[in-house]
Amino acid sequence: MTAAPLGGEDATRRRFLGLCAASGLGAAAGCTAAPSAAGRRREPSHLPEAEQDAPGTADWRIRSAGPADAVSGYTDRVSVAPGEECGLHVSTTAASFRVSALRVGWYGGKRARLVWASPRIPGRAQPPPRVLSATRTVRADWPVTLPLDTTGWPEGAYLLRLESDAGHQRHVPLVVRSAEGSGRTVLLHAPATWQAYNRWGGSSLYAGSSGAYATRSLAVSFDRPYEGNGAEKFLVYEWALVVLAERLRIPLAYTTGPDVHRDPSVLRGAHAVVCLGHDEYWTPEQRAHITGARDAGTNIAFLGANTCFRRVRLEDGERADGRTVVCYKTSYRADPAYATDPARVTTDYRQPPAAAPESSLTGVLYEGYPVDAPYVVRNAGHWVYDGTGVRAGDGFAHLVGVEYDRVTPGSPTPGPLEITAHSPLVCGGRPSHSDSAYYTTAGGAGVFATGTMRWVEGLLAGTGELGRDHGMDGRTRAFVTRATENLLRTFAKGPAARHAPAPVPDTAQVYGSQA
Repeated sequence: MTAAPLGGEDATRRRFLGLCAASGLGAAAGCTAAPSAAGRRREPSHLPEAEQDAPGTADWRIRSAGPADAVSGYTDRVSVAPGEECGLHVSTTAASFRVSALRVGWYGGKRARLVWASPRIPGRAQPPPRVLSATRTVRADWPVTLPLDTTGWPEGAYLLRLESDAGHQRHVPLVVRSAEGSGRTVLLHAPATWQAYNRWGGSSLYAGSSGAYATRSLAVSFDRPYEGNGAEKFLVYEWALVVLAERLRIPLAYTTGPDVHRDPSVLRGAHAVVCLGHDEYWTPEQRAHITGARDAGTNIAFLGANTCFRRVRLEDGERADGRTVVCYKTSYRADPAYATDPARVTTDYRQPPAAAPESSLTGVLYEGYPVDAPYVVRNAGHWVYDGTGVRAGDGFAHLVGVEYDRVTPGSPTPGPLEITAHSPLVCGGRPSHSDSAYYTTAGGAGVFATGTMRWVEGLLAGTGELGRDHGMDGRTRAFVTRATENLLRTFAKGPAARHAPAPVPDTAQVYGSQA
């Protein structure tokens, strides 16, 4: 056992022995009871702020991925409540492996903390995945390798790192979700979007095993690993924002889109909700709950582009509820809901049979892909840009991409809004613009959308972290970091309309007769 779990003496002992029993390891393999403590230890707080001064570790990255079949895994839940158990399903060609639970945060710049580590677990190569022919859905359906008892794990975003005894590693993302978000900034993770793009086993919602769109999956399952390093979408579009938010020491709560779909209670009384860098796939229930929170005064930040673009359904898998993400997209007439429930047909929100463009929530409309362009500030005096030193017309190379949104005259919007950045670009040979926009509601909420998918990536520009930054530099990192700090700190105070300057409507000025 390389690290003792957090929690009380009894919880530690039960979990430790349970792991030994579950893995088939006994005392001969080094599994002995945890030593008794001199006195009862107080159960630590599950809240994120309890982590602010905890010791961190810089050893959280993947050092050697190895072959695709070296080691991989998935959990049977996208999130758990603190203390809830979930199953970890692992396949490896190695004789054994270990698991480390690493909580993402600031931790003095180390950016993770080792919360728990397993003993050695016997390895097994699992059978190939199966494909459900009707929807071309890939499922691993491996048996549970190891039950994870999260007793004592604080709320937050986690990377479970699997390491084979050959030294090869993969991540498995897991969110320990918050039950309450009142007075807090809720970080909204996007596993439905992670899964939509996941090609593990050969198919995603974009391409089938042949690589063709026509053979894509019409539904994808959480019952399989993520391809590559196991957590690419989380690391690229979410991780850096989590680290920054925890560094600011604002009160935080953690949840996922599928959790808000099922139970919106974490939004009740929240000061803000932050939608991260790529959050494309939303159920109608999730959208209604986020919209309701906004109307009740909760600030919303959209730190990406292409947000809330696809309407999906969550359907039951064979073992748990909501393990399948359904999206027929352009084949929506084949969706079983087409004839019976048009509002649940899975296609783009702006498309029939129940068109509801995302701009009515976000203020901006997704327009195109791929693009690479400078981010150009329009209103340098907006409070989001305080302390950045920018002037109107200043640009930040490569910050607009790879998808973008714009204010689109004629599309439904919540009311007058202010365009804070207006960035010229060319996409598919056609000139257009990407817009950052801000509006407020009658309930006091402020809503800000960056209009570019690279905003969260910009927090790492010029550092080489994660191996790519699209040519963005340290100047861009400083700008994005300060603007994001301004946004998070302002939104963390509660309804922004009560303590931040009101937007100055300028769509007509920017777009002229089109507005």
